[in-house]
Parts: sequence; structure tokens; C-alpha cells
Amino acid sequence: MSTQKHSYIRIHPKDNVLVALQNLAQGTEINFEGQTFKLTEKVDAKHKFSINALQPEDEIFMYGVLVGKAMQPIPQGGPISTQTVHHASGEFHLGKRKLDWHQPDISKYTGKTFNGYHRADGSVGTGNYWIVVPLVFCENRNIDVLKEALVDKLGYKKAKSYEGDVDQLISLYQAGKSVEEILNADIQVTADKAKSNRFFKNIDGIKFLTHEMGCGCTRSDAQTLCGIIAGYITHPNVAGATILSLGCQNAQVSILQQEIKVRDANFSKPLVILEQQKVGTESDLLKQALKQTFAGLMQANQTERTPAPLSKLCIGLECGGSDGFSGISANPALGYVSDLLVTMGGSVILSEFPELCGVEQELSDRCVDEDKANYFMQLMTTYNKRAEADGSGFYANPSPGNIRDGLITDAIKSAGAAKKGGTSPVADVLDYPAKVSKPGLNLLCTPGSDVESTTAEVGAGATIVLFTTGLGTPTGNPVTPVVKLSTNTATALKMPDIIDINCGTIIEGDETIQQAGERILDYVIQVASGETEPASVRLGQDDWIPWKRGISL
Repeated sequence: MSTQKHSYIRIHPKDNVLVALQNLAQGTEINFEGQTFKLTEKVDAKHKFSINALQPEDEIFMYGVLVGKAMQPIPQGGPISTQTVHHASGEFHLGKRKLDWHQPDISKYTGKTFNGYHRADGSVGTGNYWIVVPLVFCENRNIDVLKEALVDKLGYKKAKSYEGDVDQLISLYQAGKSVEEILNADIQVTADKAKSNRFFKNIDGIKFLTHEMGCGCTRSDAQTLCGIIAGYITHPNVAGATILSLGCQNAQVSILQQEIKVRDANFSKPLVILEQQKVGTESDLLKQALKQTFAGLMQANQTERTPAPLSKLCIGLECGGSDGFSGISANPALGYVSDLLVTMGGSVILSEFPELCGVEQELSDRCVDEDKANYFMQLMTTYNKRAEADGSGFYANPSPGNIRDGLITDAIKSAGAAKKGGTSPVADVLDYPAKVSKPGLNLLCTPGSDVESTTAEVGAGATIVLFTTGLGTPTGNPVTPVVKLSTNTATALKMPDIIDINCGTIIEGDETIQQAGERILDYVIQVASGETEPASVRLGQDDWIPWKRGISL
């Protein structure tokens, strides 16, 4: 597939719709494979129009798979919209293994390394963070007190401060300015720069992962919470952790310790666990937490970056604020990165199961054995049934922004989202909050919700997350760099403060998917070595939401 500076494109030979690469006016003449016809209405960039006339219930194909059915007659050259098409996806079953694939040329990366933090379990981190986490929401306030005490003093303040701007507004108010005058005032934005005087030179930050779970929930939810926290404690980017427990909650310390052992039987990182109901006063709890955390930071500071092979990278593949160009530019570019890394012996994670609806057959056929194929299909079926029991289903996944920018059915969104996983065999299938243990492409069951899915990918071991977006989103993570890739140039130019890489060059025909993929991987190596700081890290976008099963799509 190549855009080649055309104004429209067919993604797959089986497709019966074309995608507009730029705004096309009503009456635009379309010349396609010997046919000449005119658009019956205007079609905006990212949206689709029919190659042939369609009747009600006729099937619509994109990316070579079923993505919808016509609800009414659609003339040749007619637009595909929520008024004319409803969601539909193909059935799936256990098929034959399709494990043959074309491995990309990796000679360019022979002998290349990144500078990372080597851990006792053999993993290598791209960062060196200390985390502070409550086992229950009752401890959130104490976590906030520790944050206030430690972050600024140790030189880890990241967030911008707009206090100077508030001072200007106060001055205008005191000068008697009206509401209208204040709204129209040209105040000078003078955001403070993040401090760089880190007390512990080898520690990239102290991160505080508060949440609203741990008690008043099912025992299963408590177990899962302990699992995701254990995933972060044992994560290659984490040097050590401080855990605060109240004592009487469902998420018990003993469960957390079991979950840590499941992920790392020989766990040896500095770990501080304090239980308030055992310690006594809040003051004593906080004093012990500060002393023991500081001592742990002293130990963690002894680790330095040293070279590691690229096979030690674990990349999370994510998308959010997707648009009609996602499956044509940034997502297939990530697919090529995925194939490169798999060929080198690295690990990649494809998640967001509601956004794999319609491509189950392809992905299950790519699973290395029938057990994994069956497990993937079971997870997909069970998840969708739970969503339907709650009055929804995978069909309801596209957001208003997705729909506005061309992703009008879940299957259209899913077929494009799956391109992030490339073409390699599926090495393993994992359910949340499991941890990656095998090199290659891993499928991880998570919701499509950006922050919950990113949180889960990192908990599974992703040391860098590559996040594509068409509309723009500020999602980040406390311990893993989240690199933002724009699917189109307009968003990259409009939101340069949060976008790291522009893949709109593919849409414009200035770069191939393979060229963009190599450019992305070169950037990943710089980020992994601590040489380049992506926007999410620079802006302190520390988003972290554990998934409460059955709530999110």
C-alpha cells in the first residue's frame, strides 16, 4: 500500500470503498481501475466512499475484512457514514496456523545497542524510577504528603507552574478591569521550566501512583490490583518501591507479595512496605516512610546506564484519539517497527481487545499454537459478552471524535488499529494483568481506554510505549516514556508540544511505511538510552489508572 501523492486510496484489493486523502468536493471525478464516476456528495479527508452501488445489507470491506453493512441504498461514489452503514464483523473459528511471514532486513541495526539499566532478573530498563503506591485509596492522602515532601527537595519537580500568570490576572482585577477585559487581556505565559538539579543523579524520578481501589470491591478486583502493582514493582524501569497499606482492606500485603513472586521469584529490589494500623500514628508512619524511602533511593542511585542489545527492548503499541488516517500511516509504520524488533529478538505488546473486533480470525491464525489461538478467541468472546450484559458491546467502542474523523464502525477502527502489530506470528496471549515472558508479538487483553490500556502495557513490562494519535492526546505514564506519533501533519503542527513524531509524511507520499518505521526505531533507541526526552516525560504526563474489569471498553 502506498499513497503516492494521490487524493484517494484503496487499502486492500478486496475493499469496496476508497479513502479520501484530502477533502473532495461533490462531483469530483474518480478514475479507478478502468471505472470513471463522480462523487454524489462531498467527502472529507479520512472518510470513505463506495466504489460500486450498494444495496441494504450489502457487505462493506476495508483492510480486506468485513467492517459494516449498508443500511440503505448507497450509489456509486456515495459517502460511507453512520447514516448509511452499521457495524458488522466477520465470524471467527479455530483455523490453520499461518506462521510464514516476511522478516524485514535488520542489517542496519546489527550490533546496535541502547544504554539502559540492567536488572538482576536479566531485563533492562530505559529508566530508573522509584515508585510510591498505596494498596488502598485510604492511603492516598499520605502518599500526597510524601510527594510534597520529596519531589521538589530532591529535584524532580516536572509540572509547569502558571503562578506568574495568576499574578497578572490578580493585578488586572485589582486595577478594576471588567470580566470582559480580563478575558481579552494578553497575558504573557511564563511557565517555569522543570528543575534539573537532581539530588540522586542516576534516579530519573520518584512517582506516586494513587488510585481509587483496594477495598469496597470484589476480591477478584483486589487480586488484580495487587497484580498490576506487582507488575510495576518488578518492572525493568523501576529501581524500588514504597508501599503504604492501611491494613484492613481487601488488597492485602500478602497478596501483593505473592504477585511479586509470580513475576520475579528471586526479587531483590529495595522494597518498603508499611502498614498504618500496625505502625500507629500517622506521624510515625510518614517518618518511617521518608527514612526508609531515602535509604532505598541511596541504593537505587548506585545503578548506572550501560549498553544492552536491542533485543532487550519491550515496546507497547497503543493508539488513542484515532482518525481515518491511523490505519494508513502511523499504525502500519508501528507494525513495521514491531516486525523489526521481533526479528531482532525483542518483545512487543498489542492490546486494546475491543479494537481487535473483526480481525480475530487473522490474529488467531497467527498464534504459534492452537492453545493460544483458542485462548485469544475465548478472551475476545468473553469480553464482548460482558460488555453486552452491561448494555453495550464492542460495536459501541468508537468515540464521537473517532466517528467525526472517519472511524464510523468498531470494525473499521479495529482493522486499522491491528496494523500496529505488524505481520509476525503471535508468540503469546496474556490476560490482564499478566507480565510478558516471551520475545515476539504478545497480545494482552485490556480495554480500549487509553490510560487503562497504557497502564496495563507498562504493567506487563513495556519499557517504551509507542502511541499513535490522529486527533491528539496528552496520555503518558509514570515510569515508561510514551512516544506520541501523529497520523497526519495537521495535528503535528497544531499540537507540537505533545507530538514527538509526524507520520503524516506517509499520507503526503513523501515517505514510505518502511522509511517511517526505521525513523521511529532510531528515535526509540535515543529515548531508551536517555538521550532524548519525549514530550510526555518532559511535561510530566504521569497517567495511571488500574483497570476495574467489566467497566471499560
